[in-house]
Amino acid sequence: MRVYIALITLFLPVWLMAQADVTQHIIPGRTNSKQQQQKPYVVLISVDGLRYDLVDKYHATHLQQLRGHGVAAKAMIPSYPSLTFPNHYTLVTGLYPAHHGLVDNTFYDKKRNEIYRLGNRKAVEDSSWYGGTPLWVLAEQQQMVTASFYWVGAESAIKGVRPTYYYRFSDSIEMDTRIQEVKNWLTLPADRRPHLVTFYMPQVDHEEHTYGPESKQAEEAVHFVDESVGKMVRMTDSLKLPINYILVSDHGMITADTVHQLLMPSAIDTLKFKVPDGDVLVHLYANDAKDIQPTYAALKQLAVDYDVYLANDIPARWHYSAKDDYYQRIGDMLLVPHAPKSFNFRRRKSLLGKHGFDNALPEMQATFYAWGPAFKNQLQIPAFENVHVYPLVAHILGLNITDKIDGSLDVLAPVLKKK
Repeated sequence: MRVYIALITLFLPVWLMAQADVTQHIIPGRTNSKQQQQKPYVVLISVDGLRYDLVDKYHATHLQQLRGHGVAAKAMIPSYPSLTFPNHYTLVTGLYPAHHGLVDNTFYDKKRNEIYRLGNRKAVEDSSWYGGTPLWVLAEQQQMVTASFYWVGAESAIKGVRPTYYYRFSDSIEMDTRIQEVKNWLTLPADRRPHLVTFYMPQVDHEEHTYGPESKQAEEAVHFVDESVGKMVRMTDSLKLPINYILVSDHGMITADTVHQLLMPSAIDTLKFKVPDGDVLVHLYANDAKDIQPTYAALKQLAVDYDVYLANDIPARWHYSAKDDYYQRIGDMLLVPHAPKSFNFRRRKSLLGKHGFDNALPEMQATFYAWGPAFKNQLQIPAFENVHVYPLVAHILGLNITDKIDGSLDVLAPVLKKK
């Protein structure tokens, strides 16, 4: 399998870039309570960019076999916007992006007068940007040990808590080493053994961005993660523990129109609006509210191949309007291109594969498979929203959900075996 270092450097933020720190971080003094030692295990795997159809399209035989012994959704609907950071954090909080605070990969916070960027590690590791209670925080608060081999938010002390075992992302760590570490965690003594493990795999997303989701390179990346997951399951099966696997993706991918790109509309005055980087979604933050309406009217007149929304008028199905915006981080106006077109305000070389578009588009749909002792066998279910993964995991682990969430156990309860 090819080395992905160059792709990671080009396309993913600092938290996904090669780091000098390849050591495992361990929070001392934590143990499972006697009660938690009796609980089952969940390994939550994310394959970034694994569109709902790619396992069958590219004949990923290990995943086909594993889902056949468990549950497979027709698709999983990502939250809007269908981007990496918002959706990874939704999966582990059960909250829509406007409710947990990561409303985009890059956005502006008026109260703080700061921009959150993926390339800014200081921001990425600053817990004050993150709302909700991630699954590992929920578990650790209830004296259940957790581990993370990468996940959005896992490197930040949200509510003062990180996973007991975690790594800062480093592409220097080979996949076989990562898989071996999962087995190592699960062979620890019962009082120190993590019952929740999160595990992130970026390879498919990398290749799709560079070559497109229909490319040979994307197919090879799907086969790589297929082999890797198969290897992990074989290694951990030998432990004879009640391990439940949930494999998800954060979004799908579409082949972008890199020829007919959208430039900055003349109606936007960058002296009057802050305009963070964005191609599939552009936020406009007004320095003075009086400039919103005239600029909106002018943009509506100019709009071709994109929609313009005021914050109050964003489609309700996105859960992304001003009334949903708990942290006031969504723009006063949004520019939303019609897929597969995108904006390119700075006339940069564009990626061939893109996501972040309307989450109702088939190409944006994600993957959900689950297998293990908690799950029914050979069950296919219809598409569902990804906010419902959180209560499912919490239920399997016997954790009490302490905050109000957007997900509901009722949606995925039918996938579980009756006790």
